[in-house]
Amino acid sequence: MKQGICGMLAACLTAGLLLGAGPVRAEEMGEPTQAQATLPKENLAIASANGRHVFSVELAKTLRQQQVGEMFRTNLPADNGMLFLWATPQQSDMWMENTLVPLDIVFIGTDHRIQAIAENAVPRSLAHISSHGPVTATLELAGGVTAKLGITVGDKVEAPSLEKKS
Repeated sequence: MKQGICGMLAACLTAGLLLGAGPVRAEEMGEPTQAQATLPKENLAIASANGRHVFSVELAKTLRQQQVGEMFRTNLPADNGMLFLWATPQQSDMWMENTLVPLDIVFIGTDHRIQAIAENAVPRSLAHISSHGPVTATLELAGGVTAKLGITVGDKVEAPSLEKKS
């Protein structure tokens, strides 16, 4: 999954400059054609009304990792996910182009609480999925997981990477 081209390019250029990544090379922004290798992981927990739910999430930190996201992967276990960490709070606009499995997209506010959830995003869709306001991170989980576990807007998200951003 990736942000819209205009938003992604603007975010990439801004993030690259803010993070000191230097100029973005053309090959880093070319259209992805295959799944990326498994990214570094950490545990992330969501505290909801019915308990604490722990996931092993890959960390999409670089511009290319964020652009490719879950594209071309054929499976996402219910206890796994991918966390997109934004350099600064920003509008997060995602879509499902080249994403082959349904996803729940969880938008995380600066207070580390869930600000919005898009459930069961349709594979391969170009429809924009928006955070409808600035968020500090976006979490992708297997489609249907948030409803099954009772995860809702307002639930607290805990992860080492989010704590570093505080």
